[in-house]
Amino acid sequence: MIQHLDVDGVPTLLAPTGGPMRAGLTFRVGTADETLGRAGITHLLEHLALAPLGLADYHVNGATAQAFTTFHTTGSETDIAAFLTAVCGHLRELPVARLDIEKDILRTEWSSRGAAAVDDIPLWRHGARDYGLTSYPEWGLNALTADDLRAWSARWFTRENAVLWIAGDRVPAGLRLPLPAGTRQAVPVASSALPRTPAYFVSGSRAVVLDSVVRRRTAAGVFAAVLERELYRSLRQDAGLSYTTTTGYDPRGDGYATLRALADALPEKQDAVLGGFIDVLAKMRVGRIEQADLDATIAKREDFLGIAEVDAARLPSYALNVLTGEPNLSIDEHRAELKAVDLADLHEVAGEVMASALLMVPGGLTADWAGFVAAPTHSADVVQGTTYASRGGNGGLRIGVDGVSLLRADSPLTVRYADCSAMLVWPDGARQLIGSDAIALHIEPTLFNLHPAALPVIDAQVPADRQIAMPARTPESIPQPQAAERQPGQSADRSWWEVPVMALSGVATLLVGGFNLLLTLAMFTTETEPGDEWLWGVVAVLWLLAVILALPIVLVWRRRRR
Repeated sequence: MIQHLDVDGVPTLLAPTGGPMRAGLTFRVGTADETLGRAGITHLLEHLALAPLGLADYHVNGATAQAFTTFHTTGSETDIAAFLTAVCGHLRELPVARLDIEKDILRTEWSSRGAAAVDDIPLWRHGARDYGLTSYPEWGLNALTADDLRAWSARWFTRENAVLWIAGDRVPAGLRLPLPAGTRQAVPVASSALPRTPAYFVSGSRAVVLDSVVRRRTAAGVFAAVLERELYRSLRQDAGLSYTTTTGYDPRGDGYATLRALADALPEKQDAVLGGFIDVLAKMRVGRIEQADLDATIAKREDFLGIAEVDAARLPSYALNVLTGEPNLSIDEHRAELKAVDLADLHEVAGEVMASALLMVPGGLTADWAGFVAAPTHSADVVQGTTYASRGGNGGLRIGVDGVSLLRADSPLTVRYADCSAMLVWPDGARQLIGSDAIALHIEPTLFNLHPAALPVIDAQVPADRQIAMPARTPESIPQPQAAERQPGQSADRSWWEVPVMALSGVATLLVGGFNLLLTLAMFTTETEPGDEWLWGVVAVLWLLAVILALPIVLVWRRRRR
């Protein structure tokens, strides 16, 4: 049984355990509460709170997720009391002397992080805001000051916005949580960058991934497990197409949950895996779900609910529910809800999954044939303003009073200042505006005939707290018009044929022109016989031919001038 207590004004959960004592302090704040211009502030605070502890003789760690930040430890009562008391002290009095050191550590952590198949999904679904920010680097680190961190800590890391959980038989003696007073913070409202669903986008990953949003309920969690069994049986066991087939079910704290599924593939099997994956979804969507899979899933969950450590095991998730106001069920209530789930419930969840689905497909493939629409990769409109031509001759850049548009054939990119999540600023003048819908518009001054006042207009319209200073680039890394014009796979020397064409045109023009000149002179110096007037027509035709033969010289010369 989980007991509800209070330690220094912080709601506290206590459950018995037969193993070592462990504890965690969870706050209702995460990356989804940040902005792109200040991304990384919560993670940096987590590091600062832990940094003075140094190398501990027992397990300690911290984790920053989308909506929660947790400090957790395993050890003796004395160790746990010392750790949590110190963390709260550091959150209240930040060790800002380590600010630059911890920033460097976080940059190193990001640069060494391997790319995961699901990394890009948040920005495709949510854009460059709230739950989509986990897809982006922590660009806000450079500009963050000690005052920024103090203000963030005072708002979010308070006793009213925290829950302490302890797996043990008592609260450790000497534990103090010296946190400031505050208010409980609601979870962020999830945004959407998808005009329509089900949708898909193309990724460089070798996996097929499904991302969906469903109502939080027991049947949805069971469905995730049943879907995993079906994917394993279909794609690995029967067809031998995938090695990893997995699903996940993650409540958001707002009455909904994210449900994901993944199946990996060899490059030559990606098409087959995508087809098999969609077949499984379609099968479950029409209600073809095996009773045996449902029974096996419920039995497995009932086994977990029967273990002696069940209350201690569910303390972390129980704490999240306390923070968000979501209901916490007793063990008996869990069992009752599990037994009530039937195939009709799973069929209903399958409909929710498909209605909200976002599918990530490997490069070179599509999913429109299965009823999925392509997620937007360009903007639906352009701004009104001054257009600056591209020095490469393709498209242009339009700067208006309310935004910027990059003009491209059938695929313009537009970011309006009011919807600009962040603007990356390079010392050489380059700019990248990122809209809240995740549309990214890159401006290279070397590639456009920009007026000197054009960039200052953009800078003045984007708020300072959304402008992110980027490090200087080497001259070699700054694109030039010639490099911008070149197409992938195209030779740098595209005019090898121009000189031969000009030479042949010149020779032909001289031959025809010379012969026609001689003929013309002969017509003027020789008395013509009656009936020879047709010769003047020949002269006219030959002069016209000479002009036509000379035309390639003019066209190629103009091309080379451009």
